[in-house]
Order: sequence, then structure tokens, then C-alpha cells
Amino acid sequence: MSRIALITGGQQGIGLGVALALAGAGYRIALAAELPETAAPVAEALARLGSQARYFRHDLREVERCAALLDRVETELGPVTTHVSNAGVPARQRGDMLAVTPENFDFTLGINLRGAFFLAQEVARRMLAAPSAHYRSLSFITSVSAAMVSVERAEYCISKAAASMMTATFAARLAPHGIGVYELRPGIIATGMTAGVRDSYTARIEAGLVPAARWGEPADIGAAILPLAEGQMAFATGAVIPVDGGLSIARL
Repeated sequence: MSRIALITGGQQGIGLGVALALAGAGYRIALAAELPETAAPVAEALARLGSQARYFRHDLREVERCAALLDRVETELGPVTTHVSNAGVPARQRGDMLAVTPENFDFTLGINLRGAFFLAQEVARRMLAAPSAHYRSLSFITSVSAAMVSVERAEYCISKAAASMMTATFAARLAPHGIGVYELRPGIIATGMTAGVRDSYTARIEAGLVPAARWGEPADIGAAILPLAEGQMAFATGAVIPVDGGLSIARL
């Protein structure tokens, strides 16, 4: 039986970096996002990943459709053995947290937290219902913003802090069944989400913000996910893993 990785937001950015790493290790890849199947990023991702990848359109806000998504993945590829909860959105509008609207708050948490939770819940239910010969895991891509405050995008930070607790609760629930759960906290990663602040962050990185003295790349996250998916850190279930070049290290 093949190892099947379901990656939300896997058609671009960090998600694609993860997909490439897992595909290179022999996993069959299910990409899930709300983009149309004909969207350029989807076609480009599938071209890079090759024949072992499939795309499944899914809007994380439609939590009632999680079972239908898993049904489609299982029909075309097989049961999910590795779930990477990666898809997320930034704050719709950066600015004073005292001006955040309920609509923008709900939009960010609806995807980054609520949508992520209910899809992972459905994945976990199915893993428990059907044992596998393969090691199985759920990995949640959060952010250094789970612990580092940015008052100009408060709702994003709140969503990631809550997603950190979501990871811990899944880890505790699934540990007795040998299913690993991990949280990865990327730092400043070169993706479309950070393209608009490229120049300002480059200057800050050059001034010493990141001890590794460079931008992170999606491949850095992919390299961190692979040993987790392979079960090489199985007894570290529940671990929080910074992938940020030392950005979150407390310094004087």
C-alpha cells in the first residue's frame, strides 16, 4: 500500500516545498486548495510533482465537505497516511489591532483554525477506523507568530497561537494509537505571502533579525517534515519545531 500525503495549500509556497520533499521520498500526493483546477499554480505544481500527484478542490471554510474530500482522495489514491495542515491566510488588512473588524477576524480564524481543525478531525477519525502498516502523522504548519506578537496583524497571531493548542490536543488524543502529531513554526519564508514585504524584511535580516542571516525557503520546511512523516521522531509526538533560522531564539 502506498503512503499518501494530503497537503492543504500544497500547490504553492511552503505547501509545495513540503509536497516536493514527500514526493521525492516516494509518497503519492493529494493537494487540496480552493483554487479552480485550471488555475496556473495548480497546473504548475502538478507538472513539477509528476504522475503521483492529484489535485482536489476544497475550501477549508466548508467544514461540512471534509468527508467528501477524504472520500475523493481515498478513491483516487488511497487512505491518507500523512496529513500536512498547511493552508492559511494572513490578516486581510494590516493595521491597528483596535480597528480589526469581526468580519476580518472571522475570515482568518475560519480558515487558519476552524477549517484546519475539522479537516484534521476527519483525517484522524479515518486513521483510527482503519489501521495501516505505515507510520501515520498529522503535521500542523503554524508560525513563529504563535508566540511572537505582531500588533498590526493580531487576528493572524491569535489564529496561529490557537492552532498550536490544536496540535497539542490532537497529539494527546492520538498518541495512544501510535499516530504522531507535530507543530512546525516557520519564520520568515520566501513565498507569495511575504512578497509584499520582501524589501523591508531583507533589510531587517541583513541587520541581524535572523541569526542564520538569510530568508527561509519552502524547501526548509519540506526537509523538516520528511523525518516526521517517516516516523523518525515518533516518540517526540506533540513537539513544537521552529524552522526559522533562529528568529525565535530569545536574545539580548
